Amino acid sequence: MYTRRGIGVRKNIKLHLIVLAFVAAGEWIGSKQFNVGVGTIALFPMLYVLVWGGIVSWPKFKILTQKQMKNAATILGISFMLFVAKLGTMLGPSLPKIFEAGLSLAFQEVGHVIGTIIIGLPIALLLGMKRESIGATFSIDREPNLALIAEKYGADSPEGRGALGVYVCGTVFGAVYLALLAGFLGSLGFLHPISLAMGAGVGSGSMMAAASGALAVTFPNDAADIALFAAAANLITTILGTYICVFFSLPVTARLYNWLEPKLGRHKLSIDKGAAK
Repeated sequence: MYTRRGIGVRKNIKLHLIVLAFVAAGEWIGSKQFNVGVGTIALFPMLYVLVWGGIVSWPKFKILTQKQMKNAATILGISFMLFVAKLGTMLGPSLPKIFEAGLSLAFQEVGHVIGTIIIGLPIALLLGMKRESIGATFSIDREPNLALIAEKYGADSPEGRGALGVYVCGTVFGAVYLALLAGFLGSLGFLHPISLAMGAGVGSGSMMAAASGALAVTFPNDAADIALFAAAANLITTILGTYICVFFSLPVTARLYNWLEPKLGRHKLSIDKGAAK
């Protein structure tokens, strides 16, 4: 067993060295802020590493093998478990602050659900998506949501493909997008850093970490509270959001699809003619 483990470490030494180099380079560059007129975009080490990781894992470059990338994904899951555990140690002593927030933390869940359905579903239909739009827009499609879609419709269904597509896009681009968006919104000055921190808790550890990291750069004096409320909102979204998806957002999205698709769906006439033939 020891030999096998040793071989595993030696096989992944290239992966470990790349990660070490990225971390060292990211920390050396440090946090940067750029003024874009109406606001500021904040860049920080995790954002650099995400971009570099996307570059080296591009299949055409053949820098990493598929097996190495799968191993990296496994290690990433363990890393986020440690990250969440660290945030948990901050939650306990700060429970009074969380209770003071009261309905604010619960209310942010409304935006996560309504935003994806009310805004996302019509856009998906206008782009030409069919039943894939149900899986793509009923939530932000993280792991619990994928399990729900697979259980109800099947993983290889149109709804399953839509959910998986959003999951992949969220994994590849979500953290980078939220980091830039959070830093930009924070620099505008009219949004409270704690409200932005609660908005960062979208139910994804990587997206939450990226967004809260950008906010911590923008509001260094509130860094501890930003991490605290982002973690609390993320926990609520993960737990409460799963039940909301089961009993509300998925059934509502399916009903709205049946109502909106004849009105907004593209290529409907050609499909109907083909079906008639």
